[in-house]
Amino acid sequence: MLKLTPILLAVGYGLVMYLFSSWRTKRELDARSSELADRSLIALTDKFAKVLDVDRIRVNVYEVDAVNGLAAPDGRIFITRGFYDRYRAGEVTAEEIASVIAHELGHVALGHTRRRMIDFSGQNAVRAVLAGVLGRIIPGIGPWIGGMVASLLAARLSRQDEYEADAYASALLVSAGIGTGPQKTLFEKLEGLVGLKGGGAPAWLMSHPKTAERISAIEALEARWQDSGQPE
Repeated sequence: MLKLTPILLAVGYGLVMYLFSSWRTKRELDARSSELADRSLIALTDKFAKVLDVDRIRVNVYEVDAVNGLAAPDGRIFITRGFYDRYRAGEVTAEEIASVIAHELGHVALGHTRRRMIDFSGQNAVRAVLAGVLGRIIPGIGPWIGGMVASLLAARLSRQDEYEADAYASALLVSAGIGTGPQKTLFEKLEGLVGLKGGGAPAWLMSHPKTAERISAIEALEARWQDSGQPE
């Protein structure tokens, strides 16, 4: 039991930190966001709502300059002001923004936002155990290695979530009559929009897959749908 105590403490710490982070995120989003009122985008989200058999899909604009979309832990969908401004400037189409909304809906529908609480707690446990073991074997750098391994695990899990949300978005876009074209063209623009061209973290350490790999995965889905006659 004593040997398990550090692990249990690490899991508990991770859970507490996740809950605190969720509370802080909700407060921040409540204070700095408002409901999207763009008619063109609402017309597209209404198509999603029809496919999903819900009355409406509410999307909020989060007042930050970054180019991003996000699904909050409570299931709400947001696009950032920076992303919306790129759309208003003509750099991004309404259909491309809709593909982001579909992707974030995927995170919610597939339970990614809730699962991250478990993942976060587990990663803290892995980090604590590896730091303790490696710290005895390799004093000084052992804890650093343990932290790196935990970070790599987190990045891998996050990339898997992204692929799953991409697939959900592709199916929703096709079912709504929009198609996957805007999803793929947005991926091609995304590095330029977020300022990653010519730099950024290596792909194996990033939380999102490479652009080419995401597009290839969508095209593989499309090939399967052509054989079956409908999105899976």
